[in-house]
Amino acid sequence: MSAKPLSNTCLAEMSLRVAGTEALQEGHILSVLQVTPELNAGGVERTTLEVAEAISRAGGLALIASAGGRLEPNLEAAGGELVRLPAHSKNPLTVFANALRMASIVKRRGVQIVHARSRAPAWSALLAARLAGVPFVTTFHGVYNAKSGLKRFYNSVMARGDIVIANSEYTREHVLRHYDVSPDRVIAIPRGVDIEVFDRAKIQEPEIAALRTAWGLALDDARCVVIAPARLTRWKGHRVLIDAIKQIETRRPGGLRVIIAGDAQGRRAYVDELKAAIRASGLQDVVAIVGHIGHMAAAFAASDIAVFPVIEPEAFGRGAVEAQAMGLPVIASGLGGYTETIVEEETGFLVPPGNADALAVAIERAIDVGRDARAAMGRKGSERARALYATSALQSATLAVYLRLVRQRRGAKL
Repeated sequence: MSAKPLSNTCLAEMSLRVAGTEALQEGHILSVLQVTPELNAGGVERTTLEVAEAISRAGGLALIASAGGRLEPNLEAAGGELVRLPAHSKNPLTVFANALRMASIVKRRGVQIVHARSRAPAWSALLAARLAGVPFVTTFHGVYNAKSGLKRFYNSVMARGDIVIANSEYTREHVLRHYDVSPDRVIAIPRGVDIEVFDRAKIQEPEIAALRTAWGLALDDARCVVIAPARLTRWKGHRVLIDAIKQIETRRPGGLRVIIAGDAQGRRAYVDELKAAIRASGLQDVVAIVGHIGHMAAAFAASDIAVFPVIEPEAFGRGAVEAQAMGLPVIASGLGGYTETIVEEETGFLVPPGNADALAVAIERAIDVGRDARAAMGRKGSERARALYATSALQSATLAVYLRLVRQRRGAKL
């Protein structure tokens, strides 16, 4: 499989960047309330902060309604302001109370757009936007399973935006297939990668050496370092990876060091299960679970290959793009957004999901092509990531959506 080209929908939204920038220069100050459950590690939170930064940098008011979390200092640094609410709660009374408080904030602070990024807080945000009479925007950061009519109704709030943003073409197609929403209201804006941060040239060798030492690698260690960066949750496919590594170690022992990096987010039972699987496979000296890494750019720089063996579709998969921006070849399941962001045999390899045999073969292929060929794949991936997925593109396209809605609302009032 090869990567899909960006569609006309996505390209059209990216082309709005110029118009959006011009509008800001003309003095149209934006005030936006984004709503997200928490501010901890994750793609939703990071995109929320990136958009807040863009609003603030343009001279606007960037509010985030959330229960907060460890990224609060990052929000402050981005120029945003936290409105502390139990936005993560699914309690109907709390949802209603949140809506009333948000509506009050919208009116008091002159908010022009309410933008919801998750289902539970989206119900509060929708009601708040309607009470205050301002446009409502949603972002599908993923695809939602619905096994009952009640769950489909719960999910449907994300399709009720005046504009619905999908984080990939895969996600956009899912929204149009499963929800009653007009195609002209659903646009694809890919997640962005901060190419200033994910730049191999900016990572110092002592930092790389320190990480490799922490990972149990000697200075002269010739093993190929495979990193699997993802939240520690079952659908990310860690068990498939462990099974694949067991096969490789049986065939060619001693050639790998595998780093499973990610936040457990309280899933202690799952972490214990992974550790037990590593012990049962005799991989204690091969596979390490290292937890959350604060500086992923350095972690990629200290690695040779990045793997994303998910067993369910990843709506976009920002980690794979970050790894490519850092010059790593990427191996991922041929699902969801990865089919857009990875070019088969050029920037990496796509494998059938849940297939440990195929994953093992792909990792061995990446090892056998040699360092120079991996570097060439990495360069192609880096060039592509920088051309298509820069954070600035996401920020500009999102601001253009906001400005379009503000203009439409102003025109309707004239």
